[in-house]
Amino acid sequence: MKPATPRLAAILGLVFAALFVAALVTVNGVPHLSAPVSDYGAFYDGGGDTLVTAVAIYLVPLAGIAFLWFAVALRSVLDGLEVHPSAMAHGLNLLSGVLFVALLFAGTAAMATPVLLTTIGGGAPLDPEIARGLSALGYGLVFLFSVRGAGMFALTTTTLLRGAGVMPRGAAVVGYLLASWLLLTATDHPASLLVLPAWVLLVAVVLLRHDRHTRRASPAPSPDPTPAVLSPRSEP
Repeated sequence: MKPATPRLAAILGLVFAALFVAALVTVNGVPHLSAPVSDYGAFYDGGGDTLVTAVAIYLVPLAGIAFLWFAVALRSVLDGLEVHPSAMAHGLNLLSGVLFVALLFAGTAAMATPVLLTTIGGGAPLDPEIARGLSALGYGLVFLFSVRGAGMFALTTTTLLRGAGVMPRGAAVVGYLLASWLLLTATDHPASLLVLPAWVLLVAVVLLRHDRHTRRASPAPSPDPTPAVLSPRSEP
């Protein structure tokens, strides 16, 4: 089976980054955990229905799917290289990527439950305290647990790319710093997750650079040295 090209993996990463940033910008309009209960009541009573529903049904699922495509294409690129990757980093890379997407979906579903109940389920608005509790559950799943999976994915991917000679040392240092931020920080502000698309952008640039160097180094196909055989002319 032909492996994915670095250019394809880079494009899929950029698609994920764009969708993820759009989702984070939209989620920033949802009341934060420090907001008073009255804000939750006003928001989930109809003021933010369209906003949250669009994020829950479209942006976050599409971003998660794009991330899975990006992760699989990236692993395909790494598997096509001659350098044998670290078995531990290679295994943790896949598990952490799947964990990130699963917890991202679960957290978004918890945050959007009060809205989905009224818009799709046709039910009455939940009590603001219940809506706030579901938001806290969603924030915990996304900003405390899902982000750890993203950090481990960034850490292992940077290690694999550096070990394969694809990522330069300077870019690897930046990649490790961004991965450490995702692994160690604990905040509920959506802007903190912008570190993940920043890391994806770094990896996309590295992959495009590697793709360009690979194309330059690959020899051009030589012409066929076999002379063409001419059919003999028939004598008049």
